[in-house]
Amino acid sequence: MTRHLPKPPSWLRLPPLTIRTRLTLTYAALFTVGGTVLLFALTFAFYRAIFRPLPANQIPSRFDPDHDHFVGLSDQIRSSAAEHLLRDAFLLLLVVVAVSALLGWWVAGRLLRPIAAITTAARRAGQTTLHERLNLAGPSDELKELGDTFDAMLERLDTAFAAQRRFVANASHELRTPLAVTRTTTEVTLAKPEPTQAQWRAMAHDVTQATDRAQRLIEALLILARSEQRLTDLEDDDLADITAEALDHTATRARTRALHVETDLAPAPLRGNLALLDIAVTNLLENAVKYNHHAGLLQISTRTVHHPDHTPHPGTWAELTVTNDGPHLDPTTIDRLLEPFHRGDHTRLTTTEGAGLGLSIVRAITHAHHGHLTATARPDGGLIITILLPEAP
Repeated sequence: MTRHLPKPPSWLRLPPLTIRTRLTLTYAALFTVGGTVLLFALTFAFYRAIFRPLPANQIPSRFDPDHDHFVGLSDQIRSSAAEHLLRDAFLLLLVVVAVSALLGWWVAGRLLRPIAAITTAARRAGQTTLHERLNLAGPSDELKELGDTFDAMLERLDTAFAAQRRFVANASHELRTPLAVTRTTTEVTLAKPEPTQAQWRAMAHDVTQATDRAQRLIEALLILARSEQRLTDLEDDDLADITAEALDHTATRARTRALHVETDLAPAPLRGNLALLDIAVTNLLENAVKYNHHAGLLQISTRTVHHPDHTPHPGTWAELTVTNDGPHLDPTTIDRLLEPFHRGDHTRLTTTEGAGLGLSIVRAITHAHHGHLTATARPDGGLIITILLPEAP
């Protein structure tokens, strides 16, 4: 049976040492060890030089009555000099160690000043102070890199919080609209003295539409939240097969709009969550059909691509490209189409055009699979969207 020793009382425990104190003690210890070694080495060399016996050629050849007296006197002088040297050396060593500790404390403080600034900024960071930056000055060393990395992290957090605030505001607006329509329609109908059968039917129709809109929005929000979590249930499949199934889902709407559909579905093996990938591809194709001209062009292709190491996305990928006709788009605002609740010129419509979450769901699912999505405006109008997903191992 293992017995644990009782912990010492708190007043016997040493307080935790700061990094500045540890650096100072390290400097002082290293200097003490080095100085002590140097001191003993010099003392040993000095003793060896003054106490070694005289060579044979320097010893007098004949007896001198005062020889022993001078030899004893010289021994006393050398012994006294050695004792004074050792004592003075130790005193100087103590002085130098004290001075080195003070200098080490000052140097450590100067070196750790950027870390203190980062700690203060991290302690003060909040949703209202994420716009502040350190902007550390000085040479491009490890501390400068740490400060720049911290600034980049604050930039990402600021962007994420801003996007979250916009998302909550837009979601609140989108959910409030069908609820307001339902309540208004119901109150107007109930306020009539004797509603007719047609009026009851009209109210039921409006409530049903508003309920369907709210249900689609809630389902889209749930899919978006699910796609931003860690993926599970990964399976091997082919992006061409997933795209073919999505084309079957959108075939009726494409025929209704008389779209000219061109497909080139080459094999593109991948590994992922098939349910989410099916939602992403279906949303992408539905978006391409919805915002296309009547009798416009719709091109869908899949393939496996190999990007060299010097390209932005090196490696082997399963690629899906969707091209559609449509209105002219400003290339500088293409990224806004990928944001939640954005519908281009139709932002926050109160009709049933959709919640504006289609492309944002596609982007979220792509990023969850460690893929990449790019959107490019066509010169003749419309959009080209390319998705890169990691190839199946």
